[in-house]
Amino acid sequence: MADDDYVYDEATGEWRPASDMAAAAAAVSEVRDASGNILADGDSVTLIKDLKVKGANQTLKQGTVIRTIRLTDNPEEIDCRYEGIKGLVLRTEFVRKR
Repeated sequence: MADDDYVYDEATGEWRPASDMAAAAAAVSEVRDASGNILADGDSVTLIKDLKVKGANQTLKQGTVIRTIRLTDNPEEIDCRYEGIKGLVLRTEFVRKR
């Protein structure tokens, strides 16, 4: 984006340069696991704790591998699939990158 482009920042109520807004968005969108490793779409993760899945009457055990994760708008949550559980959302504090 050019330096003369400005974007309205709803959080502060100011017009800010687009390059500043893009840099701020990139810094916020960094998703990290429990060990501090950066996660990306398509990564595989391992659970570091037994987790009870609400609505599925199932417990995911520590060490379970979850493949092909997807990042969400919330940097503390990841979207994933597991056998028989659709729409599974995990907190990043309970996973470690493989």
